[in-house]
Amino acid sequence: MTEIKDKSIEVFLDELAGKQATPGGGSAAAVMGAQAAALVSMVCNLTLGKPKYAAVEADMRALLAESEALRETLLGMIKADVDVFDKLMACYSLPKSSDEEKVRRSTQIQRVLRDATEVPLACGKACAKAIALSRTAAEKGNLGVISDAGVAVMAAYAGLKSAALNVTINAASLKDREFAEARLAELQALVQNADSEAEDIYQIVNAKL
Repeated sequence: MTEIKDKSIEVFLDELAGKQATPGGGSAAAVMGAQAAALVSMVCNLTLGKPKYAAVEADMRALLAESEALRETLLGMIKADVDVFDKLMACYSLPKSSDEEKVRRSTQIQRVLRDATEVPLACGKACAKAIALSRTAAEKGNLGVISDAGVAVMAAYAGLKSAALNVTINAASLKDREFAEARLAELQALVQNADSEAEDIYQIVNAKL
């Protein structure tokens, strides 16, 4: 089966709009993050080799390596979201006629719910990193494409906030509250930092337009 990342944008959007539960918001969040990383790479590529920006050449090369690695990571998260959601739906479909079956079903659901909490949290962390990378692009990138650094930070921020919704909804169903609260605390720290960071970077870009 062809992976989502290998399909055209039109096909992906058709599937996103369809009646199947996957791909859904989690995959869309990963795409947002991947777009952010790609835009950071674009700013780097259009800054490198320009005499006017020779002083930041090394910084841009290092940033490009980071953004490209992050883009690959986020592309992998598109499938990870689909896989974990499909596993969760399979667990909810398990038989529950007897007490033994009910226990087995509940145990399986709770096991996969942990993964369904971890996957979007990892996506959120990756999007937060994309926000951080966009700052360097905004501060040092080619002014001719500086608006793309602004689009990058907004895409990354949207990806993080979107991933946060999936963490929250899955954590709410976990019986292991210690695990759930720990993950929610991680998430809260990410979002709180991103709220101000994304706006700050956006304004850095806006001031250069």
